[in-house]
Amino acid sequence: MHAQGAADSSPRAYAWVVFALTFALLLSDYMSRQVLNAVFPLLKATWGLSDTRLGSLSSIVALMVGVLTFPLSVFADRWGRVRSIVLMAALWSLATLGCAAAASYGEMLLARAFVGLGEAAYGSVGVALILSIFPARLRATLTGAFMAGGAFGSVLGMAAGGMLAVHMGWRAAFGAMACLGFVLVLAFRLIVTEARIAQGHGARARARGVANNAGRPGLRNVFAGLFSSVSVICAYLGSGLQLFIMGAVVAWMPSFLNRYYGMPPDRAAVSAAVFVLLGGTGMIVCGALTDRVSRDAPGRKWTMAIVFSLLSFALLGCGFYAGPGPLQLVLLGGGIFVVAGTSGPAGAMVANLTPESIHSPAFATLTLVNNLVGLAPGPLVTGFIADRIGLLGALQAAPLVALVATLAFALGKRRYGAGLRAVRQRQAVAALQ
Repeated sequence: MHAQGAADSSPRAYAWVVFALTFALLLSDYMSRQVLNAVFPLLKATWGLSDTRLGSLSSIVALMVGVLTFPLSVFADRWGRVRSIVLMAALWSLATLGCAAAASYGEMLLARAFVGLGEAAYGSVGVALILSIFPARLRATLTGAFMAGGAFGSVLGMAAGGMLAVHMGWRAAFGAMACLGFVLVLAFRLIVTEARIAQGHGARARARGVANNAGRPGLRNVFAGLFSSVSVICAYLGSGLQLFIMGAVVAWMPSFLNRYYGMPPDRAAVSAAVFVLLGGTGMIVCGALTDRVSRDAPGRKWTMAIVFSLLSFALLGCGFYAGPGPLQLVLLGGGIFVVAGTSGPAGAMVANLTPESIHSPAFATLTLVNNLVGLAPGPLVTGFIADRIGLLGALQAAPLVALVATLAFALGKRRYGAGLRAVRQRQAVAALQ
């Protein structure tokens, strides 16, 4: 009783505990996903796999995430976000353990498909849960920080998986990721409850004068709310376009360092990982800076997104046109630092421009656009152009996409007021039903 009372007396501390556990599960998500890349050579040697089959073990996860993220996010909003997170994390951890026990390519492919099933909606449901227990003024910070977990988890998964695979075998690498997931699932299940989340949500809703007893909207209203204004569509699109550049540069950075700096492949990969970490750190810093600047004027989040887009265009554009050397690396590092800095502002705008009852499918839509417009085509289109004008020319062209993102954010800012009015009208109608 005393412990419960103490916990209730510090809702802010509890919210940060929930954030820490949710963020840790995101790290586990990406570590379980990316550990495969570290053991490619060992799997190839063990089963004599072709590169096509190796690639399919990675692609099957992305395919499952892309296909299932939206429907599972809608389901999670109805079944309960906390329960859904526990189920998803338990599933991807169990599937990762299945990867460790796989005796053939077919068994590994099936296990990886279940990894994708477990991870499909976690990003959207996790960030929706976090935003529901924190003040709106922190949305850019929290969204940027949460999304940065994907970059950190990818690096940790490849680094830790590689070391474990070398010293203990590839099965141990998968097994370690699974064990980490199970530990975090248990901690999350014991500490985070639907009742505590609902209690905090109700207090904030009353403070804002918003009704908290409306039922979950039907699918027709969900779709209408997801695309209710020009501004929210611009937020989706601007975020995806910036991640097109991020995906292109990160994917081709090892090859760039190998071809133009003469680095051997292993050193080029390690050096490229530094750029990935810079990108993840930039998401956090840019999100926090956005919230600080826009504390008294939420519309400034659009301005910050525009600033980050233009900075990424200038730094990456100048960097790839500069000759090889320290100056070029500094410019490229700065560009990578800010290129995904728009993730926090864009996520905050999506949260502001959609009803709270559909935040999980809203962030699923943002994830879908980030992948279909950004992370998936970025490396592919850059490679297509590189085949025709060379890798350097393709990378010099990639930052031009930031100008289109800037236009999207500028249009979103111009229509922001109308978008907010549309959301308020929908919430008012829902409260009366």
